[in-house]
Amino acid sequence: MKNSIFTFAFFLITLISSLQLTAQNFKDLDKSPMDVAAFPSSYKISDKTVKVIYSRPQLNGRDLVKLAPPEMVWRTGANEAAEITFYKDVIFGGKALKAGTYSLFTIPSFDGDWTVIINSARNVWGSYYYKQDQDVIRVSGKTSTTEENIEAFSMMFDKDMTLKIGWGKTVVSVSIE
Repeated sequence: MKNSIFTFAFFLITLISSLQLTAQNFKDLDKSPMDVAAFPSSYKISDKTVKVIYSRPQLNGRDLVKLAPPEMVWRTGANEAAEITFYKDVIFGGKALKAGTYSLFTIPSFDGDWTVIINSARNVWGSYYYKQDQDVIRVSGKTSTTEENIEAFSMMFDKDMTLKIGWGKTVVSVSIE
């Protein structure tokens, strides 16, 4: 009987220890968590036209110009390059675009409109491996400013399916039809 109790206790302690070790291998919350914006935005509508997956860096008192330098290709968020999926053929910023999944890059400009790039590369970390010859289209994103500071980088689609990219006091808009 003592051997059974000892064996059971040993087994239980081993099981609990292994569960604790497994739990300790989970990563902490990412500082720039992933998010998704889709059109239509309602979760009740499954027939989407477009969806973008991106990571959301925070300003944390830093200057947008240092985080997204002007005239340089930017991953449009943090971590992996933003990934945009069109479930139907669309007109993106006035140019025809076939349904598919693409990387979304931008070239910030702080004295004019931003360049918004749809690129055929997928599963790209940052913009380190960006190749211009993989661009599908480049369009001009209309830049405006907002009174309210957008602390966390954000993307959304308005009621007209216009893609809005916002961070700091900058908002970049690209029409989608």
